[in-house]
Amino acid sequence: MKILTALIAVNVLVAVNSLSAADPTPAESESAHLANTRQVTLQLPRAGEGYFSPDGSLIVYQAYPVGYPFYQIYVQPVDERTPRMISTGRGRTTCAYFSRDGQQILFASAHTHPDIALEEKKARELEAAGGRRRYQWDFDPHMDIYVVDLDGTNMRQLTDSPGYDAEGSYSFDGKQIVFTSSRDGDPDLYIMDADGQNVRQLTNVDGYDGGPFFSPDDQWVIFRSDRDQEHMLQLFAISVDGQREVQLTSDLNTVNWAPYFHPTGKYLVWARADYSQGPQAANFDLFTMEIEHDGDTMRGGETTRITFDPKADVLPVFSPDGTKLMWTSSRTEDGSSQLWIADWLR
Repeated sequence: MKILTALIAVNVLVAVNSLSAADPTPAESESAHLANTRQVTLQLPRAGEGYFSPDGSLIVYQAYPVGYPFYQIYVQPVDERTPRMISTGRGRTTCAYFSRDGQQILFASAHTHPDIALEEKKARELEAAGGRRRYQWDFDPHMDIYVVDLDGTNMRQLTDSPGYDAEGSYSFDGKQIVFTSSRDGDPDLYIMDADGQNVRQLTNVDGYDGGPFFSPDDQWVIFRSDRDQEHMLQLFAISVDGQREVQLTSDLNTVNWAPYFHPTGKYLVWARADYSQGPQAANFDLFTMEIEHDGDTMRGGETTRITFDPKADVLPVFSPDGTKLMWTSSRTEDGSSQLWIADWLR
């Protein structure tokens, strides 16, 4: 009997080991779409929301400076880990984006906050009491949109309205900027000329509309919204004239955000997490969605999961030539959020 029991135990162990050996690792699962995955920000405590320059040689992103409690905007070459700050070094900053000629950088900043010293003091006290603050989106009412030359000089303010103005990006022809503003009481989408003139409202629905980007043909804007249920973000698209709107995701057990078009316009990438078991059990991964669109219609199609790491993967973007994917991930050795780049195999 002891021998039989032992044999059964061995057989069960072999079966379990065989099953475990058959399960792919996260890296193996990701290898279908990603290759040469590497961390590209190392010099700063936390970095994220990166975008490529039009020629793909530079990236711009937000990061915590050493010893300062709010994100600032940095530029660095893709293949060199030498960040250079181009924001003012004071106040909250976010949502940087290259102009289409690559000579200027758009970003949002609250460095004109009248109580900036008090804001910095409170943030430092919070860190001292409990370590680095958990990331949260700050709708700072003193946030405005600025443009600065590539070397950090000649900064010009493009928005100057009460409330939050941020999350800006350029049209592909470089003539317009789409952005999020709370100037009418809640965050909606607006479009303005690249010089800040001729502002017009694009969405006007209760709830948050944000994170907008133009489609490669400049006929549509994709964005995220919690209009169906607070905090439960879903993906939407709206024509640039505001006349046609399409909902691309509708599962209120999931949070969906940061949609970004592949330069072919045939599909987009975004971050999604399952919140059916609550936020503590949720983890963000990257997915792609097939897209068909023209000036009159847009349709979402097949979705494919891209990342499988147990740590969060968010804010994905493609390089201008479509050969690389960059995103923010906490898959780092120390658990900090940093930028990662991989070759895109599709």
